[in-house]
Amino acid sequence: MTLLYYARGMESRGDELKRYVRFTDEDATLLASFAVHAAPHFRRIAQEFYERVREHEEAHAVFSSEDQIARLQGSMVRWLEGVFGGVYDDAYFQKTEQIGRVHVRVGLPQRYMLSAMALIRSSLTAVIDEKADDAARVGDALSRLLDVELAVMLESYRTDLVSRVERAARRETTHPRRAEKSLEHYVQAVELAPLLVIGLDAAGGVTLFNREAERLTGYARDEVLGQPFVELFVPEELRASDGARLASASAETTAELPLVARSGKVREVRWQVAPVADGDEGGAARFLIGGDVTEERIARERQQQVKRLAAVGTLAAGLAHEIRNPLNGARLHVSFLERALAREGGSAEALEAVHVVGDEIQRLARLVTEFLDFARPQRLVCAQVDARALSERAIQLVDAAARAGHVTIGVDFPARPLTFDGDAQRLEQVLLNLLQNAVEALVPKGGGTVTVRARREPRHVWIEIEDDGPGVPPGDPSIFDAFYSTKPTGTGLGLAIVHRIVTDHGGNIDVDSHPGRTRFRVTLPLERREAEV
Repeated sequence: MTLLYYARGMESRGDELKRYVRFTDEDATLLASFAVHAAPHFRRIAQEFYERVREHEEAHAVFSSEDQIARLQGSMVRWLEGVFGGVYDDAYFQKTEQIGRVHVRVGLPQRYMLSAMALIRSSLTAVIDEKADDAARVGDALSRLLDVELAVMLESYRTDLVSRVERAARRETTHPRRAEKSLEHYVQAVELAPLLVIGLDAAGGVTLFNREAERLTGYARDEVLGQPFVELFVPEELRASDGARLASASAETTAELPLVARSGKVREVRWQVAPVADGDEGGAARFLIGGDVTEERIARERQQQVKRLAAVGTLAAGLAHEIRNPLNGARLHVSFLERALAREGGSAEALEAVHVVGDEIQRLARLVTEFLDFARPQRLVCAQVDARALSERAIQLVDAAARAGHVTIGVDFPARPLTFDGDAQRLEQVLLNLLQNAVEALVPKGGGTVTVRARREPRHVWIEIEDDGPGVPPGDPSIFDAFYSTKPTGTGLGLAIVHRIVTDHGGNIDVDSHPGRTRFRVTLPLERREAEV
């Protein structure tokens, strides 16, 4: 869609709206002259805007990745540059219209469009009040332009709604029996059930889509009716196999199959297929009833791991006691032997052998201590933790080694404090271990860059350590397992302890690695329930 033109004088929609709000050439000049003062604040405003988005689940749910958010922040900066560009012709408002269509396409609720413009208006007004000589006139000019911008963006929502209503009307006109049958099916499916209920026709097209399905997928009901279920919701690599079998099942069956939401996020869903015995043409041939088991699976795996570690911890405590006693005795006698050889002029080979034995005994003692840290359940001491302060403390501890190895450590944190519930001491151990690994991976190649960044999501906070090193060797899914190490002198317990601490917090850690980029991301809940502590 392009900007509409009116018959009278061929006035475009943008010109008509500017005339309506009394936006003049003088206003355009005022905004253009203020651009040099406003531009240094654009990136900060864009960053703060998306930090606010992260606090709200329904708004944040439309984003598929951090890369997408970074691109959108860049787009917002370019849009702000245009706001103070001084040229507000048809081409300018066509770009505004495109922004509105993007918001419709990704499923951003209209109310967030309104509140978003209010946030941007407030941030820019604060800059104008501080920097402008004639703040009142510049602020009024900005307000009038943003009113036009908002009207043009909202037109996309109106156009989309009209299009959807027209499609629904055509369906009812073409298939009156189908509309009646669809209403009956919605009643049968119990609209408010906390399960996805999706009806499919004989060809696999969607005929029914309940409220929970809308919530989990991010699609409105009328957007998916008639669309092929498999192509819309099943991961591409599973469409021809598991997806096709689920969508065409003619008997009652259960299966677990991932579901791709509108944002691109994937949820694990346990499906039950219920064929419709009296399904007719145009109606549902089968119902897919699904329960989101993503969090259930994560919680189950975490609980199983806790039980295993508790059992291992009990064994480890007794075993460590039995090992430490002879180790301490051996270390004492090795020290005695070393002093005796030195005093009596023993050979260099004998002294070197004693040194090796002493070093190995110390390594064994350190291994026992690390194993206890990994296996023994430990109560967390949780309080409010600031992600930036936590990361900066860990960075200080590895700074000397990083500089010696020509490794640069950069940070990327939100403008505002990012706090959450956690055990600061143990989480510092997590970040320190990940940072040490990143630095050690870069030193052999002569240096590189490590980046520590943190972000908030509606219910979680994540901190990630990224380096541009060689990456984790391919085919190594066991890096978090105890006693698994890619280092010649490693104990194989560092990442296992990291994993244990993160899961004790009710969080998770994942790794994405290929040559030239390795990223460890630690995701933690903003608030911890008392039962988890």
